[in-house]
Amino acid sequence: MTGTTTTSTAAPTAGFPQHPGRGRFNAAFFAVLGPYIERTLRRRKRRVFGGMPTEVVEIGPGVGANLRHLPVGATLVAVEPNRYMHGPLRAAAARHGVRLELLDRSAERTGLPEHSVDTVISSLVLCSVGDPDAVLAEIRRVLRPGGTFRFVEHVVARRRTPTRLAQRMLRRPWGWVFEGCSCERDLERSLRAAGFASVDVERYRIHSPFLPFNTHIASVARA
Repeated sequence: MTGTTTTSTAAPTAGFPQHPGRGRFNAAFFAVLGPYIERTLRRRKRRVFGGMPTEVVEIGPGVGANLRHLPVGATLVAVEPNRYMHGPLRAAAARHGVRLELLDRSAERTGLPEHSVDTVISSLVLCSVGDPDAVLAEIRRVLRPGGTFRFVEHVVARRRTPTRLAQRMLRRPWGWVFEGCSCERDLERSLRAAGFASVDVERYRIHSPFLPFNTHIASVARA
């Protein structure tokens, strides 16, 4: 089954606008800049995504940036409502030798059974979901006791800093271009309030031309 793909559209992707222009732009943007972003985040991703099992659920895998962190022959259950990402994601899964189960659903309602998953991952996606608290609750619902949620995300900067000012000034055009992405979410607070048994958070800053994007956290939370 290595490299094969199955797709489920049993649940609607209500709440995610399928915008042809932005959808295609974002698919191309992340395909082109993927190697640069990966180099920037590599050290944290290796720490957070290291030693993953052979079946993983990913929220918003996009064009497949995290496939390289899965073992060859692994299965990725990909919850991706943006249909413009599906073609590149399938191609990336085939290149990496990963079996892809593609769920055309929103992260708030994955349709997965309760306590059925050992590992859920995400990167650069909780910034753009409609309701991050609902997504975290859904992740807790599907994780088995002792299972892990691992993520690398950009977050709101500290108050009275140039980065925070840039996030505030650019929030509307940034959100429009990147399909609802917010640079002003305090995801660490949401994570700590979500009811996980333990949470390990690393705060750090990257240096990129995209100033609103430069404040990050990497985290492993255990159910």
